[in-house]
Amino acid sequence: MRILVVEDEPTLRAQLVQAIAAAGHTVEQAADGREAQYLGEVEDFDAVVLDLGLPVLDGLSALRHWRAAGRGMPVLILTARSSWQEKVQGMDAGADDYLAKPFHMEELLARLRALLRRGSEHASSVWHCGAIVLDTRSARALVDGQPLVLTSHEFKLLQLLMQRKGEVLSRTELSEHIYSEGSDRDSNTIEVFIARLRKKLPEGSIETVRGLGYRLVQADSGA
Repeated sequence: MRILVVEDEPTLRAQLVQAIAAAGHTVEQAADGREAQYLGEVEDFDAVVLDLGLPVLDGLSALRHWRAAGRGMPVLILTARSSWQEKVQGMDAGADDYLAKPFHMEELLARLRALLRRGSEHASSVWHCGAIVLDTRSARALVDGQPLVLTSHEFKLLQLLMQRKGEVLSRTELSEHIYSEGSDRDSNTIEVFIARLRKKLPEGSIETVRGLGYRLVQADSGA
């Protein structure tokens, strides 16, 4: 999944980016509210981790701008403030959850997983598509009970296909979800990753929709 981390404190921001990326997500980052507002309006994210105390533009204002612009991605707000009124303001502005600093990174990852599930049909951290099983908590995938050996890009690609199984996803959309903004987003490499995944999944799991993209379907297998 593609996550935006908005935090002005460099050390904490780096820790958040590292932990969320290690959980199998593609992570973008912003250090102030103005940059965050812009990214949230022009880029597609599956969720946002948003600090409230930001320079240039505060987090609540950025969040209100997103919601006014019709951006509905789940938002987890971070705050060092103890005032319950400010937490209520955050929820009223359109936040989906909040976490007070200091916090344990495992709790943040658990809340993030819950927000991602809430925005999809998946009610648990373990997703199924026929013989394919993906555990978003442990970042592991299995076929017929046997673990798959996947690169980070292959896992991100499979995760998005699993989350939106049955939907046709274009090469551009897949590319945007597995590559960070600063990297060279070459949608042609998606064909390579799709070919590699097909060799590791049951035959027929990934369909090519000519001129449109790819979709994950439940393939006939011995499972």
